[in-house]
Amino acid sequence: MSTALVNLLDATFAKLKSSGKTALIPFITVGDPDPETTLDILAVLEQAGADIVELGVPYSDPLADGPVIQRASERALAHQITVETCIQTAVKAKARGIKLPFVLFTYYNPVLQMGLPHFFDLLQEAGISGLIIPDLPYEEAAEVLELADAANVRLIPLVAPTSSGRITQILARARGFVYCVSSLGVTGERASFHASVDEFIASVKAETDLPVAVGFGISNREQVERFADICDGAVVGSAIVRKIEETLPLLGSESSKEQGLLQIRDFVAQLRV
Repeated sequence: MSTALVNLLDATFAKLKSSGKTALIPFITVGDPDPETTLDILAVLEQAGADIVELGVPYSDPLADGPVIQRASERALAHQITVETCIQTAVKAKARGIKLPFVLFTYYNPVLQMGLPHFFDLLQEAGISGLIIPDLPYEEAAEVLELADAANVRLIPLVAPTSSGRITQILARARGFVYCVSSLGVTGERASFHASVDEFIASVKAETDLPVAVGFGISNREQVERFADICDGAVVGSAIVRKIEETLPLLGSESSKEQGLLQIRDFVAQLRV
């Protein structure tokens, strides 16, 4: 495995920084509502101006996910979606001409079941740029980090206000970008954020040269704008997954599928700042 290859995630953040722009990072659950429609959704996310996409692996026990993403996982799992399916989705998307960098978001147990060397071989072959494993603490991540580095995959850490004394150690092993969790609890749309979130993000940025993105709760353009001034990227998950859920009746029929996809595209496009 070679680390000489350009990582598309790094290149994207560098390009955005040079133009003074903030990355828009949608999250979707692969296989929701079905594998083929996931590819269609990825195409409209690119059309809408997304810069990076998180490919969520559906999981039956999603500790960090709120009810919207839990329901999406249930719909996806009905199609027998696996980690390998999600990785192959990136391959198929690239074959369609989609040029977005992909970050795989998965819990650790499915990765462990696959076997770490095989998992990273597949990620490298698929050209997946980044990896987020929310239930893998940095204290236990040494082997994963070594394999990720060898595969030219950026292992992206999550840091939260509760990380406090551990932030310096977490950032020392960070790759790609740092994902700041904007609020405590699981994912989901929020009307407001903790009063100290700005101070928390500033403290993270002071300790790393990597881009810093914020997520968990960002659901509309105003909130993206609010964080664009202090972050390098904004992750929008539950709001987009909810929009997909709202368009299920349209997506389920060939005669109205295009209409549903356009509604998703338009929703994401208005998040672009």
